[in-house]
Amino acid sequence: MKNKNCFCAVTHFFFSSADFRDMSENSTEQKILKGNDPIRLILTTALVQILVWPFISINLFMYFTYRKKPALWAEPRYVLFSQTLLADSALFLMTDFAVITIHVHLLLPLAFCIPFVALLHGLTFVSPTLITVMCLERYVAICFPLQHVNVFTPGRTVFFSVVAWFLSYMRPFVDLCIFFSTVSKSYLNGLNFCYYEILLVAKWHMKMRANLFILNCLVILLILFFCYVAINRVARRASGEDKQAASKGQRTMLLHLLQLFLCTLEVLCPYIEAQIMKIDLDMYIIVRYFNFLAFTILSRAIIPLIYGFRDEKFYVAMKSVGLRKRSIVHVGKKKKLHVTNRVAKIEILSWK
Repeated sequence: MKNKNCFCAVTHFFFSSADFRDMSENSTEQKILKGNDPIRLILTTALVQILVWPFISINLFMYFTYRKKPALWAEPRYVLFSQTLLADSALFLMTDFAVITIHVHLLLPLAFCIPFVALLHGLTFVSPTLITVMCLERYVAICFPLQHVNVFTPGRTVFFSVVAWFLSYMRPFVDLCIFFSTVSKSYLNGLNFCYYEILLVAKWHMKMRANLFILNCLVILLILFFCYVAINRVARRASGEDKQAASKGQRTMLLHLLQLFLCTLEVLCPYIEAQIMKIDLDMYIIVRYFNFLAFTILSRAIIPLIYGFRDEKFYVAMKSVGLRKRSIVHVGKKKKLHVTNRVAKIEILSWK
């Protein structure tokens, strides 16, 4: 695919380049360039900045809260939550970098782009995988409370998070192995935009990746559905505090299902976009940006809402850290004012 073709294709990192390759390269290039409105590009890039940076700030503040409160380190769900915060923050930063390079029309060496997109693609799977582990942790805590302490010890929780990261990067690793076995060394000397489809040289590789992605989403949704049904049964039979805990876990599971459902809709986005592209190119560009913002960025913003604001313990920790920082700033200003007044008095006395 030519570089100009990449210009409008890279903003959606889950977009399948097969939709473009079904058409001739020249006609595709002309259509995309005609639909490449600079005003729209500026607006969409600005919208990405408006959405990305507040979420990065919130995620980093929550991770800072977790690191400042050792009492949270013993809770398995907070350990897993901190990993999702790191993964999503890195994903937002790298996505923002890629969007800016498109905006300024900056071509980068493939030797940089290939590891960059592999790292980025792995990050897209980290949060869904960790959410699945978090749901299993809630399932064990509510359905098997006596075994929960032994299953999700601090050491085992770290091990589970490492396994989640490892599984997330298995697919990019396989794609890299296939890529390096099918291309020549001269291919790496070129310049291009950084988007994942530069690794998918063969058509069968694209189809395999799409099928594996669908299979992965189905497995995750089945696990979450199983956990939700099991917790729902416990909530119906429980009473008192157990019923309240089970009901809270049930609501948390529903929010996880909503988030993963939004992530799963990414599978359908390329097919919907391909049909819209045949009808109206301008509508296609708008729909693609909407899918990118809704299913890549906003879907990952639900996790902080679940554990940051709904979880009472973590919310109290955030308030204490926030108030402490505010009091430190206030005390610092008072000390600075006191020192300034003292220096002024000394200068007045020296003049006398």
